[in-house]
Amino acid sequence: MSEVKQHGRRRATGPSSHEFAPSAGSRRDALAAERAGASSQGGLSHLLRTGIANGAGQKVGIALAATGLALAVTVPSGTSMSLASADLESPAASESVVTAAANIPITFATPVLGTALNQDGQLRETLKVKASNVTAQAAKGTLSAPLKTLDESSPFGARINPLTGAAGEVHTGQDFAVQCSTAVFAAAGGTVTFAGWHQYGGGNRVVIDHGNGLSTSYNHLSSIGVKVGQKLERGDQVALSGTTGASTGCHLHFEVIVDDATVDPKGWL
Repeated sequence: MSEVKQHGRRRATGPSSHEFAPSAGSRRDALAAERAGASSQGGLSHLLRTGIANGAGQKVGIALAATGLALAVTVPSGTSMSLASADLESPAASESVVTAAANIPITFATPVLGTALNQDGQLRETLKVKASNVTAQAAKGTLSAPLKTLDESSPFGARINPLTGAAGEVHTGQDFAVQCSTAVFAAAGGTVTFAGWHQYGGGNRVVIDHGNGLSTSYNHLSSIGVKVGQKLERGDQVALSGTTGASTGCHLHFEVIVDDATVDPKGWL
């Protein structure tokens, strides 16, 4: 549609097939109502009726501003609604309006965002990179406890060897005090890569590969309930705790192995 100016006003020419050409009378009525600053509902109702009856444009917009409150009514020109249904003076047709003083602050509650991922999903996302590149923050909490109750004893790191008394030994895992023959569980899903006797002091030992450079091992077991190549889910029972190998009493020696190097298990539990 093209427009030309006439006497300071825009006049539409050549309306397209899907638009209504406004009549001169309807535009004069609308402009007159605007100039008069019609603030009563009767004036609004008259302007609305005039716009609907004469097809003045695709939409008739009415805005009223008073003490910070704005009322807007929009009616499509193609509607076939009756004038009675548009009666603004009718209580049944009016909408509920909430008002407030201009100095009342408006606040919006911020939704709490969280993750729907369980621990397995979290671990899969974490291991999209090599385990050695996983940050401490991303690693924390991705592995489950290998026992129902964790009673920490000897920690990961340098210590005095409890068997020989020699200083400077590096303890490669986290020990948990527990009675012998207590159920031991897989800390995450994976594949068993070792199940047998560990000749370097671990006694009966199980190793589970969780993928992309991350493994866990379970040591000093009294008995083993899995075999090499077996697929496990998080929480599956793999063995019973014991005191086999280089051990001074019943406990579980739990290791986290990242790219063939042991790290502090507490950073992943």
